[in-house]
Amino acid sequence: MIRSRRFLAVSAVSALLAIAVSACGGNSSGGTVGGGGGSKLIIGVDLPLQGASKDASEATVNAMQLYLEQVGHKAGNYDVELKVYDNSTAAKGAWDDATCAKNAQDHVANPGEVAVMGTFNSGCAKIEVPVLNSDPSGPMLMVSHASTNPGLTKAWDPGEPEKFYPNGVRNFARVIGTDDYQGVAAARFAAQDLGVKRCYVLNDNQTYGQGVAKVFAEEAPKQGVTVVGSEPWDLKQPNYVALFTSIKALNPDCIYLSGVFDNNGGQLVRDKVRVLGDNNAVKLMVPDGFSGYPEFNNLAESQGAYLTFSGLTAETLRQNGGAGANLLDAYKAKYGADPASSYALYGVEALQVILEGIAKSDGTRKGVRDQVFAGVTIPAEQSVVGKEVKIDPQTGDASVRDISVMQIKDSKETFVKPWPL
Repeated sequence: MIRSRRFLAVSAVSALLAIAVSACGGNSSGGTVGGGGGSKLIIGVDLPLQGASKDASEATVNAMQLYLEQVGHKAGNYDVELKVYDNSTAAKGAWDDATCAKNAQDHVANPGEVAVMGTFNSGCAKIEVPVLNSDPSGPMLMVSHASTNPGLTKAWDPGEPEKFYPNGVRNFARVIGTDDYQGVAAARFAAQDLGVKRCYVLNDNQTYGQGVAKVFAEEAPKQGVTVVGSEPWDLKQPNYVALFTSIKALNPDCIYLSGVFDNNGGQLVRDKVRVLGDNNAVKLMVPDGFSGYPEFNNLAESQGAYLTFSGLTAETLRQNGGAGANLLDAYKAKYGADPASSYALYGVEALQVILEGIAKSDGTRKGVRDQVFAGVTIPAEQSVVGKEVKIDPQTGDASVRDISVMQIKDSKETFVKPWPL
């Protein structure tokens, strides 16, 4: 299962800064700006390091750094370091549009940086990918472990995905399934396993939340579930008592909160229970935008809530053995607990894809991108997610499309079952 304990590697902020400083130290041998091509190359890591996502992001950085240490900081003939970028702000406590835009420019301008692992949030990825795509030295690769909005790789909203690739070639890949699969799985689980008949859908009015809500609301009626209402919640509201009072009149037996916990999710969950009753009386379902948040897990009002996760949990990966279990054991030995989020293992999987691209490349940004989009494969015995991972050279999507269903029990995300796709 995903552990909810907070942990810091010595001092989390110091550790992250140390990684960034170490990476910056490699810039002098990394070639000219935008070019790469030196013997020491840099992989940018672009995550929200402040606010509610802090635990998941720190765990991801720590897991990636641990894996890189295990492979001797090498990819083929190249030495590799990480440079960490924070795409959040203290004021917002979450990813920030302007910061994502600045990070994208900084990636392009950083000597020796040949690829980016990230972002965590799809909205941030949609800001950064076109900038990286427009890099004069050749589109700069981004591989995400968590950006699941379908429009980044396939037809979704108007103009997608073409508008993210002004150069006409793909430079965004991911190692996790997309929201269209997760929304379908959640609706089917609600109907078939929970017996839900009437569900109200709320979304956080952001790219990720809107996408998952859309698919859930479309699939639910096919499963015999009536969507009695659907609307965005205002993340700036001090409470949602009035909202849930109006929803109560519609007599729902399910509330689906589609979005990320950062967006006032704690208050939303508390007021849901306050007005509608606990999660046995009216089922509460959330997507993986609520996964990996100790604050959510520890809420009394979260107990009994169901989550879906677009991947396999740490508990499942450990039980399956292999490279993922070995990395989890090493992580626990070093940090005293499992990663705070299963996204950490997918961050390492994204790193494996980038390293494979680097190993086969000429060390330039264009070379790394070209190798990944030639169709990179990570064999099952090496893959930290326990399955062969192939990157589709046409779309950038991965061959693995697992969905896990979990439930909050005793303040922990407890694995319930895999959901077949």
